[in-house]
Amino acid sequence: MSAGEQGDFKFVELGEEAVEQQSTKPGERLEEPVEAAGPAERGSDTQPEKPSDSIPLTNPHTVLVKREPIDKHKLKRFFVLRPGAIEQAIEDIQSTMDEKEDGSVQSVWLLAEVDHWNNEKERIVLLAENSLLICKYDFIMLSCEHIQRIPLNCIDRICHGEFTFPQKSLDKREGEGLRILWDRLREPTFLSRWNPFSGDFPFCTFTEHPVLEANEKFTKMCALDQFRDQLTQASQRAHEKKPVPGKANGVLVLKQPILIETYVGLMSFIGNQNKLGYCLARGNMGF
Repeated sequence: MSAGEQGDFKFVELGEEAVEQQSTKPGERLEEPVEAAGPAERGSDTQPEKPSDSIPLTNPHTVLVKREPIDKHKLKRFFVLRPGAIEQAIEDIQSTMDEKEDGSVQSVWLLAEVDHWNNEKERIVLLAENSLLICKYDFIMLSCEHIQRIPLNCIDRICHGEFTFPQKSLDKREGEGLRILWDRLREPTFLSRWNPFSGDFPFCTFTEHPVLEANEKFTKMCALDQFRDQLTQASQRAHEKKPVPGKANGVLVLKQPILIETYVGLMSFIGNQNKLGYCLARGNMGF
């Protein structure tokens, strides 16, 4: 081999395969070595590397939580969060109570009532010594529009669990609810079930209010589990204090799905998406 050829070989780096081939087969012609290919240049016979752990396996925007929380900007639209609004509402409702019939107020809750057509409605619930008061309050005009009074000694069942719908229903609702029943012998009529404005039902259903995470004060007022526990204890005391003749004394607490018998749900979809059951600031309608 000439000196020029030796000089040429000085600038060529032999790969490991070429060196091994030269050591095992000295008589064969050496091919030009090829550098080891990177991950992007490897052939099809080499399996690609698995994606790193930094890439999420699922879409975080769709499976993070069951019920997407409302951001702080939208929370400001709720009139119930205005300073002094909830205090004024409690004072107005207490002024309409009958102390002999209802007794003293034990606790106050801010919940969302779900009717038989899956419509959400903002409600203030007062748990008194003898009664449960479900109040529809207008936080814009600061006036109490309607109060439903339920004697605690008439409540016989309290059910809590996830919402469920008939098998062929197009409607849906995520999260858990609480259903209070006070007359197991009376079933709703056919006309009542198909009337969206009917209130002739021996039960009421609640879920958490959207302002649950506004601050610590409203977190306590909207806690559905704590409301269930206090309602159960108050109902048990009411049954012992004033039992109803011909009715089993005590409250049965059941953990089971909350059935809402709706099939299309177009009306509730439009209403719940736009929060029509809440007192909200809905912007200017003029020009």
